[in-house]
Amino acid sequence: MKYVFPENFWWGSASSALQSEGEGYYTSRGETTWDHWFASQPNRFHQETGPQDTSQFYRHWQDDIQLLKQLNHNSFRTSLSWARLIPNGIGEVNPEAVAFYNQVINELIEQGITPFITLFHFDMPMAMQEMGGWENREVVDAYARYAKICFELFGDRVLHWFTFNEPIVPVEGGYLYDFHYPNVVDFRRAATVAYNTVLAHAKAVQAFRAGHYAGEIGIVLNLTPSYPRSQNPEDRKAAHHADLLFNRSFLDPVLRGKYPADLVTLLKDYDQLPKCQAEDSSTIAEGTIDLLGINYYQPRRVKCRDSIVNPLTPFMPEWLFDNYEMPGRKMNPYRGWEIYEPGIYDILVNLRDNYGNPRCFISENGMGVENEQRFIENGKINDQYRIDFISGHLKWLHKGISEGCNCLGYHMWTFIDNWSWCNAYKNRYGFIQLDLATQKRTIKKSGEWFAITAINNGFDEE
Repeated sequence: MKYVFPENFWWGSASSALQSEGEGYYTSRGETTWDHWFASQPNRFHQETGPQDTSQFYRHWQDDIQLLKQLNHNSFRTSLSWARLIPNGIGEVNPEAVAFYNQVINELIEQGITPFITLFHFDMPMAMQEMGGWENREVVDAYARYAKICFELFGDRVLHWFTFNEPIVPVEGGYLYDFHYPNVVDFRRAATVAYNTVLAHAKAVQAFRAGHYAGEIGIVLNLTPSYPRSQNPEDRKAAHHADLLFNRSFLDPVLRGKYPADLVTLLKDYDQLPKCQAEDSSTIAEGTIDLLGINYYQPRRVKCRDSIVNPLTPFMPEWLFDNYEMPGRKMNPYRGWEIYEPGIYDILVNLRDNYGNPRCFISENGMGVENEQRFIENGKINDQYRIDFISGHLKWLHKGISEGCNCLGYHMWTFIDNWSWCNAYKNRYGFIQLDLATQKRTIKKSGEWFAITAINNGFDEE
């Protein structure tokens, strides 16, 4: 069967500033929470590999953009570093950063690659975190100022902006499950961080609209469809609660301009509502987006709890459901994630049927594999498993588009094997193999396959 995608479909990949740029200690980039955490607890990072050990995009950007062109990308998403552009989060703009980002943006455009730019991808300036991070509304205002500066500096060429990448992740990691700094376990504080992040997003959207910049603005959300174990009402209720907390807590504000009433009721019932101000609802209402980026990696399968919650433990999402391991599920054993290709279709159908079919694209989808060197054949990694993963998801994406879903593109995570937070280089995701010691880049089999798919705007498969 031949899978052909719509004309002008966006074919590309995604990356981020902190995971690729490097050069943190040799230029005037400010310290981020990741720099601080690694310096104080390097044992929390795989093989004690920190954010200084990247693909050094700050040095290799010209060669890397040529590789993007070689892979027939017509678009590429990355982020700006708040701590590089404004080292203390507030104050003076770093001219070296402005020059660097201008060079990157101009070269992408020169090579026919449309830049998609994210403003915040987990890399909070440490100076802002010391003020309380997203718990402090002064940081919200500082972020809105940073966003406006970015629009003014680069908005004449960047036509696709995204306020945040996966804003639920710093909430989960930093304030619930202890895999991001500041390693807090406190649901009420997590709710405050999530709420203030929505406010920060909305204020950036307000600044974009007020400036009448060209192009469009959106957000990138990692959506995890919540599937109940069964159609039993209690299992369905558990899945609904998971969906409210992990998907709709951001999806509804950015697409509908308000929170789901049942989410508000749920948090109120457990005394976990964040503090609100009178003007917040109108601010959030003005934060609706033009374009939604969808990061999809795995589904969430849940069931009703089989045991009573200990009331002396901290309130957590798992008070409301248990995770469920479906028998026979297909797994990526290296990452511990289920591979479920129809989930990408279910996300699109939900958006079409329940959210007015917004303009959207797949902004991340990917498969991380450990010790890929064992798959080297004739000097090149034969990652057929990654090709199978991509094509499997693209088939379901194609089905959604054929049924009227308004999906405009597909970006793979990631371009080159990159540093990945606490996992560092444990799992590799790239189209291109990175030798960290020598910085040598070698295109994998998946990269060659993607280049052919992109130039043909589709692929054939029997």
